[in-house]
Amino acid sequence: MTALAHERPETMPEIRTESVSPAENGPDLDEVLWQAWKAMELPEGYRAEIIEGAIEVSPTARRSHGLITNRVRRALDKFLDGGEYACHQDVNVIHKRKAWIPDAFVAPEDTEQCGDEDDLGVTAESVCLIVEVVSPGSRNQARDRARKRREYARAGIPVYVTIDDFDDQGSVTLFTGPRPDKADWDDIHRVPYGTEVTIPEGPAKGFVIGVAITGPRRG
Repeated sequence: MTALAHERPETMPEIRTESVSPAENGPDLDEVLWQAWKAMELPEGYRAEIIEGAIEVSPTARRSHGLITNRVRRALDKFLDGGEYACHQDVNVIHKRKAWIPDAFVAPEDTEQCGDEDDLGVTAESVCLIVEVVSPGSRNQARDRARKRREYARAGIPVYVTIDDFDDQGSVTLFTGPRPDKADWDDIHRVPYGTEVTIPEGPAKGFVIGVAITGPRRG
């Protein structure tokens, strides 16, 4: 593939959440957040995730975001049809008291054997590919470009893809080779809309993200 930028984008500083030590034998911060997240009752149209030591609440996606997400889901389902894997949406991915809701991800079609201990979602270990469609707004963009990028690397997700309407005239970035100890990736390739990106490994190996999914370059 022809890359718009082969050099590694600068990684944002690690975000750390520190707190007063809990009482002896009391729950740690991750456990407190986990219990709070499980107890949340959000109004319709909102969702909550646990990302880097914080619960983040966000509204459901706007039309253009949903359009690209649905294109990804339909195309992946068609590509994976007849196999043991499928594309999933609106399902929690759980990893060490963290909870994420990717726009699309590939995992076994039958998720019964890969549920977490509380049956609130699927374990990150069962996920082979995550795709996030970047939402407008600086906070949302930082979440998908930086915070989730680090979280997915920590969880050892094999392949992460961002589809980003707000990066120049639109870009797709492919992350492979997760390094959990560094919260980063060995290989990062960013290309402009109009350049095809091919998934290099896993059940979705050979799946192409191109203009049929992203649309043409913006501007």
